[in-house]
Amino acid sequence: MIPLAEAATDLAELARRVEGGETIVVTRDGKPVLDHVPHQRKGGIDLEAGEACLLAAGIVRRAGFSSDDLDDPMPEDFRIRVLPVRAG
Repeated sequence: MIPLAEAATDLAELARRVEGGETIVVTRDGKPVLDHVPHQRKGGIDLEAGEACLLAAGIVRRAGFSSDDLDDPMPEDFRIRVLPVRAG
């Protein structure tokens, strides 16, 4: 832990330590007020990794699929059944 006044004057040094992987807790009047932590990139969904995972599982996307295919009739072996309602 490091007091806020000291952190303000030694920011460059703290940044170097955080870049090295250290987490630094900054305090005011002995109470923690913030953490300096290493930056973590947030990039959302990694589509390439998802595609690789599907391929590794043997799942191959059908070539040429488009939203127009949603209007095609369903195959005969595909049936939607109403599930029974459970009492209670």
